[in-house]
Amino acid sequence: MANSPAKDIPSLTQDQLDAMADLHKRYLEGRVGGSRASLKNTDLTGLVLCDKDMRQADFMNCAMASMNLSGTNFEQASLYACDLSFSDLRRTSFVRADLRGTKIENASLQNADFEKADLREGGIADENFFATTQAVNFSGADLSGAKLKGTLANKADFSDAIMVGTNISGADLSGAKLKGADLSNAHIEGTQFSGVDMGDAILTGVPLDDFRRYGLDISKTLTDENIGQSVADMDESLPKLIEKHLDWVSSGGKNGAQLDLTNIDMRPAKSLKQQKLTAIKAANAKFFSMNLYQIEMQSAMLNGADFRNCDLEESDLRGSSFKGCNFSHAKMKGVKANALLFGVAGGNKRFSPSNFEGAKFRYADLRGAHLKNAVFRDADLSGADLSCCDLREADFTGAQMDGANTEGAQMDGTIFDKDSGGSVFKLPED
Repeated sequence: MANSPAKDIPSLTQDQLDAMADLHKRYLEGRVGGSRASLKNTDLTGLVLCDKDMRQADFMNCAMASMNLSGTNFEQASLYACDLSFSDLRRTSFVRADLRGTKIENASLQNADFEKADLREGGIADENFFATTQAVNFSGADLSGAKLKGTLANKADFSDAIMVGTNISGADLSGAKLKGADLSNAHIEGTQFSGVDMGDAILTGVPLDDFRRYGLDISKTLTDENIGQSVADMDESLPKLIEKHLDWVSSGGKNGAQLDLTNIDMRPAKSLKQQKLTAIKAANAKFFSMNLYQIEMQSAMLNGADFRNCDLEESDLRGSSFKGCNFSHAKMKGVKANALLFGVAGGNKRFSPSNFEGAKFRYADLRGAHLKNAVFRDADLSGADLSCCDLREADFTGAQMDGANTEGAQMDGTIFDKDSGGSVFKLPED
């Protein structure tokens, strides 16, 4: 889903890049014949440069999207205004690196080290010598356990980034965007948050006073204070409540009791894998990061529930209402969310589509999902992977589709409109 580089910029082959890395290693070791790696405006898209020592190298304004750079040491290197989107940057070191103006959208950055890196605004002057500046973009990136201690990240965009356990202590995030970011258990001692946008961020396990001292609006964030009653504190145990619900469903409502998890924090349960929860009520429930693999939630009422980071692969969501739900970063490969047909009196049938009106699917993985007739009006599917989905007759009126991948999707009768916003991209070929 990364943007393609300009066609007129030079490119390197894998062999050429390997040779350059070898010469750079000789340079760092002070050996004869070595030379410092120095590239500018070069296309390296899709190449491999993992577990290399690239300290002090220069990659100014290079296209480096979809690369495997895992485990490489870029300490004190310059990646000024580079595009690292969708790259594998796990365990990569950017200590004291120059990353001003860099785009790192939707990259994998688990346990990467950005300590004292420069992530401020930056850019390259165009042909008319006017500087084109842009903030560093980490939108949708996975920064779990990464180190950003002491980093300069003024105005950087961390929207919807996964920052669980990330160390940002002492960092300057003034004016940064953390909207929708998951900062659960992050280390934030001494971090500067002046002017930060915190809307919809997850702030569980972090001291809220660090945000309040900057006068930030955290009313829309998810915190330990407002997450709701824990499922562990309900009058009866969850297994017992599920047993009663199954009895209620099988008896057509004559026995047992319908399961109502409205406003409940479900996280302590950790897993509802393969549970049969047809027709439950769970409006505004908090499921995020739970294992919901192959769960059955047909004909359920789940408006406003939080499914961020959940594993919902192969789940059955047919005919349910998910208005205003949040599925950002959820794993939803092979989900069944097409319409249900019900028999009613007189031999007629009632048609019940799955309703995701106003829901968020930012960076969600929906590959191969069954979404025929589903309602996505005014939903946000920015960066979502909808490849090979069945989208026939689905309604995307007013939906945001910026960066969504629909390669191979069935779209006969799919409804879009001119207000969808943004561009739909295809993943690069293997």
